Amino acid sequence: MEALRPKFDLNPAHISPISKKLPRPTSVSSKYHTPRKCRVFVPQNSLFRTKSVAQIDSPRCSNTSVINSGKEVVESVARGVVGFTAAAAVAAVCICWDSPATAESLTVAFPVSRAREVNTVQRTLVEAWGLIRETFVDPTFNHQDWDSKLQQTMVEMFPLRSADAAYNKISGMLSTLGDPFTRIISPKEYQSFRIGSDGNLQGVGLFINMEPKTGHLVVMSCVEGSPAARAGIHEGDELVEINGESLDGIDSEAAAQKLRGRAGTSVTVKLHNGTDSESNSGFREVNLPREIIKLSPISSTIIPHRTQDGRLLKTGYVKLLAFSQNAAVDMENTVHEMEDQGVESYILDLRNNPGGLVKAGLDVARIWLDGNETLVNTIDRDGNMAPINMASGHALTHDPLVVLVNEGSASASEILAGALHDNGRAILVGHKTFGKGKIQSVTELHDGSALFVTVAKYLSPALHDIDQVGITPDVQCTTEMLNSPPKERNVLGSPLEADSCIMVAEHELDVQESKGAAS
Repeated sequence: MEALRPKFDLNPAHISPISKKLPRPTSVSSKYHTPRKCRVFVPQNSLFRTKSVAQIDSPRCSNTSVINSGKEVVESVARGVVGFTAAAAVAAVCICWDSPATAESLTVAFPVSRAREVNTVQRTLVEAWGLIRETFVDPTFNHQDWDSKLQQTMVEMFPLRSADAAYNKISGMLSTLGDPFTRIISPKEYQSFRIGSDGNLQGVGLFINMEPKTGHLVVMSCVEGSPAARAGIHEGDELVEINGESLDGIDSEAAAQKLRGRAGTSVTVKLHNGTDSESNSGFREVNLPREIIKLSPISSTIIPHRTQDGRLLKTGYVKLLAFSQNAAVDMENTVHEMEDQGVESYILDLRNNPGGLVKAGLDVARIWLDGNETLVNTIDRDGNMAPINMASGHALTHDPLVVLVNEGSASASEILAGALHDNGRAILVGHKTFGKGKIQSVTELHDGSALFVTVAKYLSPALHDIDQVGITPDVQCTTEMLNSPPKERNVLGSPLEADSCIMVAEHELDVQESKGAAS
């Protein structure tokens, strides 16, 4: 499915189903399982709205019986907490685990909200907390007592009266993990997320991301032809306000949600060009109409050019914008079409591609690779490393390949670039990548919300660490290169002719082609 966690107003998923199923709680509420022997007695108006006896299934909880009177539970919860009503219903939950590493049961007591929507989010909190407990990549939970965190958050949630406020408490609890990629989104946000990863969207066409060092929301890129692109919004612009509301303290997911909306409506954004943070001269407001954004993840063209010996070559230029569910299929179709048109080399442009579904990245890699190559290595919370390999792959083409990357290339883009580079399939040209080497799983919770959890880290096939390091390309490209005399070119008036990285990539392809001819 999940800091860089770039958001589009579609919010492409930086989620990565990994090959190994990680352990999870056998149960976190009586709703999901038939009884065995782990029994908890709770009041009738308890969190789970069960009968007076809630039985929770767990093979690890045999012969365990937890019985708490209201007085005992209130005293347990009230330690260090002052002032919730003595008449409040109190729930005691026994949560049991089937992972051999956590063969234990845990009893947690907490006050139950009478506000129905808050009560629902309380159940969501237990569910999310349990998934974090079993799968989060850092087993120390950022060096804190994760069990006590549940009880503390439940008590803080008790006096609340709205679901939004309750979700904010869950987000606050997750923030203590020190991992911006582990987060929860509301049911409405999750529906938008799923639509975005399917490649359909009603919005303004912006990719946005929170810059980790400053906390500012910045524009990663715009969809070509979208309202944002037509308004002249550029990469690097800082998003300051949406409809007059300051974005201070707003994460990229919440901001993306504000940008989305029904086609035909509009949204006003305030931007800063980022060149002068001390004055107001760089600010501007833009009213953007929302439209149906067609999100083909791929744009392509054929670049003809002549080599030094006068031969005309065709280079297939393919720009991959994001890793949505149809990215690999679209890539395969594009390569087939270009092969039919006599393309002899390729440039795969991953610049400013913030990632998306890591599975899609792996599927795209398979289009270019043969055999049983390692695509990426994952490391779980216990430090166990497992490679993800191809299964008897057959590349669609063996033509020379250059991959373009920059500081906006992240997550699935880095996995793809690393797989192609470390297996000797491609030369990397551009600038060092962003450096997001974490993998998230996503779980839809009982209320329709979704929990994103960082469950593993990854290394490139050559065991290079990517997280907070990035991938350094083989060849840098800079604007200064445009000042050097270019070789004879013919790109039919394409704007690509002014792109220094394209020029460098073509040079590298010529070198590869000449080496191939010499051999």
